Amino acid sequence: MDDSVFHRLYEQYHQDVFNFLIYLTGDRNQSEDLMHEVYVRVLKAYAGFEGKSSEKTWLFSIAKNVAIDHFRKKTVRQKHQFNEFDWEANKLVSANSAPEDIVLLNDDMKELLRVLDTCTGDQKMVIVLRYFQELTISETADTLGWTEGKVKTTQHRAIKSLQKKLNASSDEGGR
Repeated sequence: MDDSVFHRLYEQYHQDVFNFLIYLTGDRNQSEDLMHEVYVRVLKAYAGFEGKSSEKTWLFSIAKNVAIDHFRKKTVRQKHQFNEFDWEANKLVSANSAPEDIVLLNDDMKELLRVLDTCTGDQKMVIVLRYFQELTISETADTLGWTEGKVKTTQHRAIKSLQKKLNASSDEGGR
């Protein structure tokens, strides 16, 4: 991979990939560290990129794998033993506060992000890719290595879960 290709990929997609990692981790500093790992992997893997998907979905796929590895390592460290991290069952709840940018968001968006942290890892990734990164169902499937049907099903379940939790939250808040 020559420098110009690397710089083009970085300039064109780094903000989208960084935002994706922030939504998954809830931590700006952690996301910066993970970004370095994403681009190390990009350098190593670009020669094998066959263009079967867009560069953007390929980068998101790498970022997703870096995030999964991060959460697996974190889980292992916390439990001091190896237990496979089950993305379908486990939730991605950040121990840290949300990104600093969250203070600029309205209350409804803050509540949505808070509730999104209670979804499963799969659901959270689909919602972030589809609605925050604005990928199509097909691009999301390519990024996650899933069928389009699995993306649609996971998205549907995530939206139902979010609606239920947001309704419960607003009922508790007396709005």
